[in-house]
Amino acid sequence: MNGLTSQPVAHPAFIHYPAQAAFGRTLPKSKLYAHGHASTRLKNLFVQQVEQIVWQYKLAPETINLPARPGVPEIEVFGIQLKTRELSYDVLRAIDQAVQFPLIFELTHAGQTQVVACHKRPNEGDASRWVLSDYFTTGWMPASAERAPMPLVLHLGGLYEQLLRTLIPLSARPHESMAALVDRFSQLQALQREVNKTAARLEKERQFNRKVEINARLRQLKSDHAALSR
Repeated sequence: MNGLTSQPVAHPAFIHYPAQAAFGRTLPKSKLYAHGHASTRLKNLFVQQVEQIVWQYKLAPETINLPARPGVPEIEVFGIQLKTRELSYDVLRAIDQAVQFPLIFELTHAGQTQVVACHKRPNEGDASRWVLSDYFTTGWMPASAERAPMPLVLHLGGLYEQLLRTLIPLSARPHESMAALVDRFSQLQALQREVNKTAARLEKERQFNRKVEINARLRQLKSDHAALSR
């Protein structure tokens, strides 16, 4: 033993990407939001919330020697320097729709970093557009924190899936596809909102018979939530 201890990894989604994949190109905000004929509100969000966008890494067959897969020809890692700690997901959706590859975002503000991404797949009816899930995110962590090693996979599709799995706070079932996991997580979020709403109704209700009915409904919702979580 030499007495040295390694710093614990901040989060498995905070990845140490290979140096050969570094890209380091600053992207004009105007080009990203102009892609979708952005509204004045969206342009204002870019101006008010985003300081700078840098295309940090290009994970592609020619940079990391992993073959492409349908829907995942390469993966881009964008670093977004924020003016405030708040960022509307509408900004990320606009960028995701403008860039024809899956994206991983690393947001930074005041020495803190947060990793954000959605499950992104081509629209079967219109190959020029993408279908986006809700966004998944880590908490804020020090930008200087120890990064996790990149997952060992056989192709870029597998890499994208593994990167997303580190962000989704739900364990996959055996043989569950990424699309199915994302859908189950969305259902869980909807159920949780219904649980919260029903619990609030129960708290306010004064009539005994109605309280019994609402409480039965709440128990059923919690049971459904627990079953879907497993």
